Amino acid sequence: MLAVLFGTALPSIPARAQTFQTAAVHAILIDAESGSVLFEKAADEPFSPASMAKLMTAEIVFRAIKEGRLSLDSEFTVTEDAWRRGGAGGGGSSMFAQVNSRIKLSDLLRGLIVQSGNDAAITIAENMAGTEEAFAGIMNQRAKEIGLTRSTFRNATGYSAPDQKVTARDMARIAQYLIDTYPEFYKIYSEREFTWNKIKQQNRNPLLTLDIGADGLKTGYLEESGYALTGSAVQNGQRLIMVVSGLKTARDRAAEARKLMEWGFRAFEPRQVFGANETVAEVSVFGGEKGSVPVVANKPVRLLLPRGSSDRVAAKVVYQGPIVAPVEQGREIARLRVTRGDSLALEQPLYAGESVAAGTLTQRAMDAALEVGTDLVRRAFEKAKGGSGSGTAGSGGTSAAGAASGNS
Repeated sequence: MLAVLFGTALPSIPARAQTFQTAAVHAILIDAESGSVLFEKAADEPFSPASMAKLMTAEIVFRAIKEGRLSLDSEFTVTEDAWRRGGAGGGGSSMFAQVNSRIKLSDLLRGLIVQSGNDAAITIAENMAGTEEAFAGIMNQRAKEIGLTRSTFRNATGYSAPDQKVTARDMARIAQYLIDTYPEFYKIYSEREFTWNKIKQQNRNPLLTLDIGADGLKTGYLEESGYALTGSAVQNGQRLIMVVSGLKTARDRAAEARKLMEWGFRAFEPRQVFGANETVAEVSVFGGEKGSVPVVANKPVRLLLPRGSSDRVAAKVVYQGPIVAPVEQGREIARLRVTRGDSLALEQPLYAGESVAAGTLTQRAMDAALEVGTDLVRRAFEKAKGGSGSGTAGSGGTSAAGAASGNS
């Protein structure tokens, strides 16, 4: 893993930094457009998702509809298992679906999303995969594909299971994915109520009743993990996504979520770090007609900074390298990581800004000789450091540093 450090050219903001405190055990707040992390607290520590697991359940359905494998008019049968474990007698939230009835997928989705129906979740799982266990396997596969690196699902409902765990960061990622990928279905999360079997139920998301621009997503509660919420809101064209978990009461959940959202909209200002297709850095190329290739972002790189912040901002390009030629323009070959203080504030993919063809036989031979020589020097250096009692930066890793990191 190679890293190139460089100055970010961010302006200095000399005033005092702002801080935020929350009673939530786990929390994260991100700016949806830029991906900037505005606040985090134990964002990578696992906890039980409760009904927030239904975000992943919904993604499986949305994808099947988008790919044409299902339609909103598809009908699913409510099994006895779904009725017994997920119905009103199960002790959790329910859409009150009748056993052996057939329900259109459009209604099941509202039962799942608006009413948080466990019977809806189990019905979907068993009709799509045969068993809820098999459906959970699909959930885990999709979670990996989407980038939920620290989450494991064991059921479609969010019922307590020993190893069913998520992180606040992963919940924010699935929320972002649903918003970006399925805008036509995401609208369901903002519906205030839904009636099924002559029983009207209100959307359980407390943010929807507040005047803060909220339009989703999902609440959760288990005794073991407390009250939780993954939410999103838009003000003046800016969307924020937040996750809180570990609150003691439903009132605390609503209050902390609102406080975090309002602080996020009020306390930050944007800074553009790089423009779209502007060269961010040069990364090494092996065996090419050129020894390096510029990397660019396909959209402007913007960072949100606290108003009056004096946090140190550093940017780093990380890639597996050297990159082997040929390199096609537009290919993702690196990632930009921007830290603010000790926190990862932004991570964004970077792409080859131009094509680099394979070099001549002589050029490839020279690159190979240089790589072998560099590796020998590196090994000798690491051995010398180890002998003097100093640790290495990482197992098998190297870093190439340019200018010092920039400060804000």
